[in-house]
Amino acid sequence: MLKHLCPCCGHHCYLNNTQCERGAEYAQTGVIPPRTHKADGHNEKKKKDSHKKKYHTLDQDNKLIWNLRDMGHIIRSLSEGKGSQSRILIIMSEVQTMTQRELTERLGIQPGSASEVIGKLESAGLLKRTPSEEDRRTSDIRLTDTGRLKAMEAIEQRKVRHAEMFSCLSEEDKADFLILLEKVNNDWRYRYGEKASVQKYSNDGERCTHHSEKE
Repeated sequence: MLKHLCPCCGHHCYLNNTQCERGAEYAQTGVIPPRTHKADGHNEKKKKDSHKKKYHTLDQDNKLIWNLRDMGHIIRSLSEGKGSQSRILIIMSEVQTMTQRELTERLGIQPGSASEVIGKLESAGLLKRTPSEEDRRTSDIRLTDTGRLKAMEAIEQRKVRHAEMFSCLSEEDKADFLILLEKVNNDWRYRYGEKASVQKYSNDGERCTHHSEKE
């Protein structure tokens, strides 16, 4: 199983090193188990009731922001994670070879963290590192045949997950929704792009910061 981050709580443990029973169950089944502790259930119900009550007091603009924020949290919880093994495999499947430095920059994580995950993938026989002929300070990385198969599995899992996320919408609904999202997104880029860095997301909703497009 590819090592994703556990979405069961705010600790975001790796699935190969979960710290609670719910996380261990999710790692085996892929289904987020319900909370069973009575106190947790009671507190969760109180939080949901408070959440719902506050939501109904908001005006339309704030309801839109509220929903976008909630959706953003869910997208991040479902994504592979910036430095996860599956994301590295997916990125590497797009190219024949890439230097470790280029991959680290693409991931947006610390070199030490990237090196650790890359080392695990190499030990598992999913990718191969060789000294770079152009820059001896880094290594060239390429997928092995087994790694390419694993990457295809990760891509298919992502595809299924994305389809599931919008399964409540018809094709017509999705087209209309996309038009509205693009309209708001383009307006925000134009309206706020000069004032702050533009927060972009990869195809799986992973967050990465870029400078304004005019730079």
